Amino acid sequence: MPSAVTNGARGAEDDIVLTGLSGRLPESDTIEEFAQQLFDGVDLVTADDRRWTPGLHGLPERNGKLKDLAHFDATFFGVHAKQAHLMDPQLRLLLELTHETIIDAGINPSELRGSRTGVYVGVSNSETEEMWTVDPDKINGYALTGCCRAMFPNRISYTFDLKGPSFAVDTACSSSMFALAQAATAIRAGHCDAAIVAGTNLCLKPANSLNFHRLSMLSPEGRCAAFDASGRGYVRSEAAVAVLLQRRGAARRVYATLRGLRVNTDGAKDQGITFPSGDMQRRLAEETFAEAKLRPSDVVYVEAHGTGTKVRVGDPQEVNAIAELFCKGRKGPLLLGSVKSNMGHSEPASGLCSVAKVLVAMERGVIPGNLHYKSPNPDIPALSDGRIKVVDRNTQWDGGLVAINSFGFGGANAHVILESEPSSKTRAPARSAVPRVVLASGRTEDAVAELTGLAVQHRDDAALHALLDAVHRHNIPGHSHRGFAVLTDPPIQECAEVESGEPRPVWFVFSGMGSQWPGMAKALMQLPVFAASINRSAAALRPHNIDLVNIITEAPAEAFNDVVNSFVSIAAVQVALVDVLRTLEIHPEGIVGHSVGEIGCAYADETLTAEQAVLAAYWRGRSIVDAKLAPGAMAAVGLSWEECEARCPPDVVPACHNSNDSVTISGPVESLEKFVATLSAEGTFARRVNSSGVAFHSKYIAAAAPLLRRSLEKIIPDPKPRTKRWVSSSLPRDKWDSDLAKLSDANYHVNNLLSPVRFADALRSVPARALVVEVAPHALLQAVLKRALGGAAHVALVRRDAPDALAHLLAAAGRLFAAGAQPAVGALYPAVPFPVPRGTPGLASHVRWDHSLEWSVAHFGNASRSGENVIEYDVSRPDDGFITGHNIDGRKLQACTQIGTVAIYE
Repeated sequence: MPSAVTNGARGAEDDIVLTGLSGRLPESDTIEEFAQQLFDGVDLVTADDRRWTPGLHGLPERNGKLKDLAHFDATFFGVHAKQAHLMDPQLRLLLELTHETIIDAGINPSELRGSRTGVYVGVSNSETEEMWTVDPDKINGYALTGCCRAMFPNRISYTFDLKGPSFAVDTACSSSMFALAQAATAIRAGHCDAAIVAGTNLCLKPANSLNFHRLSMLSPEGRCAAFDASGRGYVRSEAAVAVLLQRRGAARRVYATLRGLRVNTDGAKDQGITFPSGDMQRRLAEETFAEAKLRPSDVVYVEAHGTGTKVRVGDPQEVNAIAELFCKGRKGPLLLGSVKSNMGHSEPASGLCSVAKVLVAMERGVIPGNLHYKSPNPDIPALSDGRIKVVDRNTQWDGGLVAINSFGFGGANAHVILESEPSSKTRAPARSAVPRVVLASGRTEDAVAELTGLAVQHRDDAALHALLDAVHRHNIPGHSHRGFAVLTDPPIQECAEVESGEPRPVWFVFSGMGSQWPGMAKALMQLPVFAASINRSAAALRPHNIDLVNIITEAPAEAFNDVVNSFVSIAAVQVALVDVLRTLEIHPEGIVGHSVGEIGCAYADETLTAEQAVLAAYWRGRSIVDAKLAPGAMAAVGLSWEECEARCPPDVVPACHNSNDSVTISGPVESLEKFVATLSAEGTFARRVNSSGVAFHSKYIAAAAPLLRRSLEKIIPDPKPRTKRWVSSSLPRDKWDSDLAKLSDANYHVNNLLSPVRFADALRSVPARALVVEVAPHALLQAVLKRALGGAAHVALVRRDAPDALAHLLAAAGRLFAAGAQPAVGALYPAVPFPVPRGTPGLASHVRWDHSLEWSVAHFGNASRSGENVIEYDVSRPDDGFITGHNIDGRKLQACTQIGTVAIYE
C-alpha cells in the first residue's frame, strides 16, 4: 500500500473530503448525543454489569459501553431472522451506520448503487463468533457469514450494491485510521470514486480484557488520564463509527478536507513490540506535512492518540514527539487533546472516534474539553513550559488545520491532517419568501416526524432543506412511511403509511365551470413559477383588453358573471398549475377534463401552448357573448343519466354526466326551474348552478359554434394529435377512435362546447389505484372523484376554503409525495449551492429505525476462572430423549450416572 495520501495536485474539485458521519459511542446512540455529552463534560465510562460484573477477575470496574446491541432493523436490510440472530452486533451496527452516513452526506442510497464505492472497515475481533460456535450441534453456518470479519465490509458492499474494493483492516488500535488511508489511497489512484470507512469494537468477553490487564495496559481506576501525571493505563471502550469519503466536486456536504495521511511502522525496538516509538511517530508526522506541502506550525490543534498509559511510556513518547515537530516557530501554545479521556479507548475504532470529535469541533466552532487532566505529566516538559496547552475545557476556535495521531500497539502508526471548511456565515444561502415544503420518509411514523421536526426546528436553514430534498428526491425502498412539513407558522405536518407494490399511476383531472372564485390566485402569485406562467398568459390576453392578473387576484364576484372572465381565469390557473407540476417533475399517465377543463387537458397533453390555451378559453367565452344567445340555465340533480333522459321535460336536456347519481341539466330558465321544483318536492336533490345565464352543452348554444370555430382555426393553425393518455369526455367511448378525436383542433374544442360532458364514462378509464390530482382553481370535483374512484389517492391542488391557498398548494406537493410520487420540491425555491455551509445540521443523528425486534447478543457473563462449558440438551431429539426415561415417584430427574459421564467425557 502507498504510504501517503495528499491533496491539491489536481485542484480543489479533486480534493478528498469527508462528507458523511455517523456513530454509536459509549452512552451515545448518535453523533449528536455524543457531541452534547462531550461539551457537557460527561464521563462516558461507566461501572455496571451490562457486560460482566464489575471487578470480575480483578479487572478494572469501569469501561465504555454502547447502550444498545440487541436492536436491529433486519427487514430493512433484507437480513433473514436466522442470520440476524447469529450476526455479530458490530455488523448489525455497521449496516445501519452506513445508511445513516450516506443520508448524512445528502445522498439517497440508490444514487450509490452500482457505483465504484469502496468499503474499508477497521476491526480486530469478533468475540460473538466464539459464543455461537461452542455447541457443535447448534452450528448452522450463519455464524460464519455473520461474524467473519471479511463479511463486515463485504456485507455492506452487498447490501448497498457497492462495486469498489471491500475489505477489513486490522492493525489493532490504528485499524480504522489505516482503513481511512487505504480508502483515500484507492480514491486517489482511481480504484474507486468514493468510500465508506468504518471502525468498530465491542468488549463482550472478559477474557480479552484480562489479557490487556495482565500486560499492565489497563488503568486500575478505569479512566484514560491522558497527559496527566496520574496516568497508569487506559480503559477499554466500545464504539462504531462510519464516514464517507468523496471528491469535493461530488460532495453535497463537506465536514473537512483530507490534506494529508501517511502510515508507517516502528519496526524493531529494544523495548519490545508493544513499546511505542516517539522517533517513528515524529518522522511519520514530518513526512506527512512535507508531502502535503504544509507547515506543522500552522496546525491549530492536535488530537493525540493520548491513551494515558504509564509515565515514561505512551504519552511522553507521543507528546514529546509532537512538541519537537509542532512547537517550532509557533507564536502561541499548541492546543492538544484526546477523546479517549472522555470515552475510553475503542482500540480498532479509536482513530475514527478521534476524527468524529474533530469534525464535531469543526462544525460547532468549539473544541470539547479533555477530562481527568489536573497535573501535567512530569515527563512531558512542553506541558509545563507553555509550549503545549491541553484543552481541558470547551474552547472556542475558528477551525483550520488539525493533526490526528493513531497508533497500533504492534507499532502500526497513522497520521492525518484535516482542514475545516470556511466559516458558515460567509456561505449561508438566501432564504426564500415562499414557505418551504420539506419531504421525508422513514421506517416508521416517528422516523418521518423526526426529520420533519428537524426541518421545522431549522425553518430558516435552506441548506438543510436542500440536503433533505436531495435525500428524498428518489424513493428509498423499505421506507414504509412518508410525510412532509410546510414551514408556515404554525407548520403543516402530515405522515401516511405507503402502500407496498408498484407506484400509483398519476392522473390529472381538470375541473370546469364553477371552480372560479374571487381572489383565486392572489396567494399563489407569490410562487415564482406560478406567477411567471400567469404573466405569460396575461401577455397573450392583453391585446384583447383582458387584465388577467386583476381578474384572478382582485376582481369581485360580479366579474365572473361574464363567461369570458370565468373561462380565461380557469384556463390560465390550470395552465399555471400544470407548470407548477412540471417544475415538480410530476407528469401524468392519464388526463381527463370536465367541460372547459379539456382546454387544460390540451395544455397538459402538449397539444396546445400556454398562449393557445388561454386564447382558446377567451374565444370560447367571446363566442358565447357575441352569439346573443337566449337566456338559459343549468342545475345539478341527484338522478342517473338514464333517469334524466326519461324524466326531463322536452326542452330540458342532460348536459353533464358527472357520476352515477349526479347529472347537470341544461335548458330554458322557466322550464328548468319548474323541473328543479318538482324534483325538490319529491325529495330528490336538485339545485341551480351559476352558469352565467347560459345553457352549456346543449343545442341552445349552437349559434356560438361558427364564431368559435373561425377563431380557433386562427390560433391553432397546425393542430397536434391528441395522445392516448388524454381520455375524451366530450365524445362517447365508441367515437374515441374517430377522426374528430384524433386532433386537438378547432373541431374537437367546438364539439366540447356543444356536446354533453361524459365525465363519468371517462373516469372508468382511470385505474383503481391511481393518484388523482385535481387541477383547478378550486377542488370542485373531489366528492365526485372519491365516490367514483374509491381506491384511488386524491390530491386537490387548490381549495377555495383553505385559509392559505399557497400553503395548501405546497401541502398538496407534500401529499403527492405521501401518496408515492416523487415531486422535486426543491425546484420551487432558489438553488442552494453544494456543498452546504459549515454548521448545517447533520442528518445521521435523526435517522430512526424500526427497532421493534430484538436479536441475540453473545453474553459471556461471569465465566469462572477455570473456564465454563455449558452443554444444552434437547429432549425432543432422539439422541437426548433418554433423559426423560429416569422417573422417580412420577418425577423426571437427571440420572447421577449421566452427570458423571458428562464430567468425564465432555
